[in-house]
Amino acid sequence: MSGTNAWTRSRERMRLFPELFAQCAGEAATYGKCVAATTTGRQELRKDMCAKEFEALKTCFTNAAKRKAK
Repeated sequence: MSGTNAWTRSRERMRLFPELFAQCAGEAATYGKCVAATTTGRQELRKDMCAKEFEALKTCFTNAAKRKAK
């Protein structure tokens, strides 16, 4: 059997997370602010309330991961 399995790949991705997160700090902060502002008081976070901010964060992570893979 190969030494590369799902658990090995998963652990490797998790090891990269802090570096990728650092590259997307601005997008993460914007998304976090949206979630915090949306859930003030008794409001509940609903699907797609911060979709634009989430998509920006997701795109940043994807691009950072692609750059790291090179």
